Amino acid sequence: MSKITDLNKIVENGDFENVEAAVQSCLDDGIEPMDVLNEGLVEPINQLGEKFANGDIFVPELLIASRAMKQGAAMLKPLIVSEDNPSMGKAVFCTVEGDMHDIGKNLVVMLLESAGFEVEDLGMDISPEAVVEAVQNDESIKIIGMSAMLTTTMYAMQETIEALTEAGLRDRVKIMVGGAPVHEDFANMIGADGFSTNAPTAVDLAEKLIAQ
Repeated sequence: MSKITDLNKIVENGDFENVEAAVQSCLDDGIEPMDVLNEGLVEPINQLGEKFANGDIFVPELLIASRAMKQGAAMLKPLIVSEDNPSMGKAVFCTVEGDMHDIGKNLVVMLLESAGFEVEDLGMDISPEAVVEAVQNDESIKIIGMSAMLTTTMYAMQETIEALTEAGLRDRVKIMVGGAPVHEDFANMIGADGFSTNAPTAVDLAEKLIAQ
């Protein structure tokens, strides 16, 4: 059994007591940090997400596995994010108001930082007013990223875009959205500049938006 497969099982089982040792074992075996992140930590969460969507597992199992994944990802972050990268621009990311899910957002933020973006992570359950305030306080912000995991909270993205428009800030920034219930038609309907289905494509999208 490979070291990555071992790590998959540890994350899947929510074995947070052993996840750091498993991550270190992968690194000691010469596996690149990004491969450890994507194949060892993110992949089992994606698989569990599908099981959750199909009703095969429940919220506690997903949360425990996510805790293990986040612990491993925190260990990898210093190896992935380089302070020597030239700045690609500044972005603000958040999980929208009413939503307490941050797994996907945290991965996007880490990968954006590794690509050279300066990211201010506002956290979870962030109101439209808080996003507006962040943009008002920092004219260097070029991108706003919003995440939602629930169909009941995704419309807070629209409310945030409307609040930015009312404050006269909409034209200053590019807005990207993502999360399980979000799709291209919804992104277009609410006036976002783009959406992504996973963390790596979110980086590609951010690079395209910052170049426009």
